[in-house]
Amino acid sequence: MVRTREFDTEAAVARAMELFWSRGYEATSVRDLTRHLGIGQGSLYAAFGGKEGLYQAAVEHYRTTLAADALNSLKDGADARSAIRTMLVERIRIAVQHDGRGCLVVNAACERLPEDAPTRRAVRDMQDASRDALAEVLRVAAERGEIAARHDPHALAAFLVTFLNGLLVSAKITPDAGTLEPLVEVALAALD
Repeated sequence: MVRTREFDTEAAVARAMELFWSRGYEATSVRDLTRHLGIGQGSLYAAFGGKEGLYQAAVEHYRTTLAADALNSLKDGADARSAIRTMLVERIRIAVQHDGRGCLVVNAACERLPEDAPTRRAVRDMQDASRDALAEVLRVAAERGEIAARHDPHALAAFLVTFLNGLLVSAKITPDAGTLEPLVEVALAALD
């Protein structure tokens, strides 16, 4: 007889994401996960195949929630500069929370790459999506005359993604939004 799953896997993934985000993959044991999620080890393995499967599910959950929200915020801005500023500042504010836990995706890249191919693909996909969304915002902004058209939108977008990655690492070192937010204006000067 097949047993039915007795816990909400989506809620478990969201809670696991928080734990991996705070501690990292290596410092989070299966025991930590089962305690934090309130499930047995057998249930964890049955639902996710193990710690690695749960980690990949947590990274995917991050992509479809927080990372997706950041990209959606770009579409909501009145002008490109304001939309990009808002997105960057919001990412800083999230990264400095919880004593500077940073960004789950940047943390994953720093901790798990280059050896972990599934994490590399997930991180690359998120970086590509961010770059492409920014490039489109910048392309439209250049057409409207909101920003200088002298730079390639894809190169500018790649610069902004790289800048954001650096900010998110810096948030772990100096978890102070007041120190990091002024740097956003320096990066936005590249749009002039």
